[in-house]
Amino acid sequence: MPTLHDATGPELTAAQLHDILRLRVDVFVVEQKAAYPELDGRDLRPDTRHLWFSEAGEVLSYLRVLADPGGIRRIGRVATAASARGQGLAARLMDAALTTPGEYVLDAQTYVQGFYARYGFIAEGAEYTDEDGIPHIRMRRLPQ
Repeated sequence: MPTLHDATGPELTAAQLHDILRLRVDVFVVEQKAAYPELDGRDLRPDTRHLWFSEAGEVLSYLRVLADPGGIRRIGRVATAASARGQGLAARLMDAALTTPGEYVLDAQTYVQGFYARYGFIAEGAEYTDEDGIPHIRMRRLPQ
C-alpha cells in the first residue's frame, strides 16, 4: 500500500528531493518530450508544500503547492509514474492538497481539464500552448 508524504521544502531530505525530481523529469521531460528547465528554484522554499505517494522507496505520484501572491495557492507538477497509473493516486493527492482552505490556481494540460473540474476548478481564459507545444488551460478554484 503506498504511503502518503507531506513536507515543506526545508523538510525534504536530499534523497526525497532526488526521487521527486527523478519522477518529474521522467514524466515531463522524457515521456512528454518537453525539454524545459525543471528546476525553478521554488522546491526548497518554506512555503512550498510537497505531497507524494511512495512504495518500496519509489515515488509513485506527486504534486506540489506553491504560495502565489495574494494568498493564492498554485498546484503544479502533478505527475504519476507510468507503472502506477490507474490507481487513483493523483486523485488522492488532490484531496490531500485541497484540505487547506483558500483559492487555488493551476495550469492544466487540456486533456486532463475534466480531472481538475471534479475538484471545483473552472477554466478561465483561452487555451494556450506552452513553449514545448503542449496545450494548457488556466483553471481556478474559488474558496469553498
